[in-house]
Amino acid sequence: MSDSKHTVKQDQDVIKQHNKQLVLDVIRTRRPISRSEISKITEMSATSVGRIVGELAEEGLVRETSLTSTGVGRKAVMLDIEPGGRYTIGIDIQKKRIVIGLMDFSEQLITAKELKHTSLESSSEETIVLMAGTVLGLLEERKIPASKVAGIGIGTPGVIDYEGGVVQFSSTLGWREVPLAGKIEESTGIRTVIDNDLKVKILGEYLFGAAKGSDKTVLINVGTGIGSSLIINGDIFRGGSNSAGELGHMTINPHGNLCECGKRGCLQTYIDESALLTEARKVRGIGEIGELFAAVRANEPWAVEIIDRAALHIAVTINNIVCLYNPDTVILSGDLVEEFGEILEWLDRHCSVVVWEPFRDSFQVIASQLHGRSIVLGAGALALHQVTHN
Repeated sequence: MSDSKHTVKQDQDVIKQHNKQLVLDVIRTRRPISRSEISKITEMSATSVGRIVGELAEEGLVRETSLTSTGVGRKAVMLDIEPGGRYTIGIDIQKKRIVIGLMDFSEQLITAKELKHTSLESSSEETIVLMAGTVLGLLEERKIPASKVAGIGIGTPGVIDYEGGVVQFSSTLGWREVPLAGKIEESTGIRTVIDNDLKVKILGEYLFGAAKGSDKTVLINVGTGIGSSLIINGDIFRGGSNSAGELGHMTINPHGNLCECGKRGCLQTYIDESALLTEARKVRGIGEIGELFAAVRANEPWAVEIIDRAALHIAVTINNIVCLYNPDTVILSGDLVEEFGEILEWLDRHCSVVVWEPFRDSFQVIASQLHGRSIVLGAGALALHQVTHN
């Protein structure tokens, strides 16, 4: 075959694959849907849509479901995806635990396993062996062949090269330059993608939780550290090195508290868990954050003052983000919100004062709806999207 004919054939194959993916995406996102509706949306001929749907049905990805009336005496066959046609694995790596979830093609979480594991106390190799073994064990338990798994997605704390699949640095895990995606792929034989945990978390909230239907969403995570992520029209905002959202080291007072990074006045020195405990222990020898919240609920003035000041700093942070990005939704997540839900009322009061007036009614502040499942769900969705669109 001449080079020109070979190139034409390659181009035709690319177009066919693109059209097939387009039809599958339309069925997945708008199901149930008729063939004629797919033709209108994709602007493809009825013949092309029929052929592609036939191929997808043969591959076990699409099925016919019910009939619906489209006019007098006419009924159209509706199409839906086949939940068991494809699976993805979502993995959430945290400081002292790893959660591994199995999702079907309808993006339902079928099952999840939580492993008590502190990565700082193990080598990266040991942690990778544990994850890979658990994934394969989960598939064997469910009698799902690896060939039916579209991909593995992993959300992990730290600075992540998501295109290269490398954890460049994670103080939470004690990792530097760990080629996580490649190692997991090598151990399982399943394509793997990784990303920063908060970017994966906001994807989960955007697709399945608090941010559904939002055009521009910011997630702020307050717990043992401070971070944020942003989705604009369905795309994660990454910045130049995939590190956009490092709120914890935003300076709010150049003469303020000394941070572990060596600078003074970083936001996390005012509102993360260790900062709140440091303040509380000046008054009482409390052991963990729940005791501080109990003191607030008992209306003890010193505890109320600590949380009120933290709420004020979060409100100032929300104002800064709203002025920069003008989001329609701000999601709060992390231990502070999940263990002390009353913080939302405190924030509402402070936001009514510190948020610039033209923006006050332009956004909503809500709590994460998915809590511990958001990263697993987001990671599974990330794997499905990355693998099927590459």
